[in-house]
Amino acid sequence: MSGFEGLTVAVSGGASGIGAAAAAAFAERGANVAVLDVNPSPDHWSRTCDVADDYQVRQAVAAVVERFGGVDVLVNNAGIGAVGTVEENSDKQWFRVLDVNLMGMVRLSRACLPHLRESPSPAIVNTSSIAATAGLVKRALYSASKGAVHSLTLAMAADHVAEGIRVNCVSPGTADTPWVQRLLDQAEDPAAERARLEARQPTGRLVSPEEVAAAIVFLADPANRAVTGVCLPVDGGVAGLRIVKG
Repeated sequence: MSGFEGLTVAVSGGASGIGAAAAAAFAERGANVAVLDVNPSPDHWSRTCDVADDYQVRQAVAAVVERFGGVDVLVNNAGIGAVGTVEENSDKQWFRVLDVNLMGMVRLSRACLPHLRESPSPAIVNTSSIAATAGLVKRALYSASKGAVHSLTLAMAADHVAEGIRVNCVSPGTADTPWVQRLLDQAEDPAAERARLEARQPTGRLVSPEEVAAAIVFLADPANRAVTGVCLPVDGGVAGLRIVKG
């Protein structure tokens, strides 16, 4: 499991949750890890980066290149959530979520592509969501942003396949992350809400950040050069299984 030795992996949103698990997984496999996040990483070299700010993005990528000599893998993981129907989120919320969840990936990819072209093993992995393909209650804005990520991944894979740059995405189900915990804390009965989320999983439990990270590593692994334009669900069976109990 040393296929990343000598490679530099930039992980946006890498200070917590899925991003932190991905950063740890790449580091364990010998990669140079650069965390780009609004918060510093306690475990890896990091650079403050708000993906909604193009200047910060370009400065952060330049700092990664200066520190490690290039970028071989980009993990576009930074994102924010939203709860509500199409009527309940304001224009300001729509612009903000799309600016981070979609345009943030555009900005980072745009800044990293010149360096990825110089890499012997270039790859981009985007974090989408089952919300992109499954209709979820009160997730109109979030679902729209992740649906755009899914489509962006396929388009980028087609644009850059001739350059040898692979582009894929993971599609996590409900993961046991700090963001989900914050949503649970807002519920009238957090324990009951957590039980409800677990019950809708065919596996009966939430997805762990480490499980999503393992899929990200797989998609980025230079050994998987034939894998591009793929959206890999890591959702405990939500996307494909219909379990009838009783």
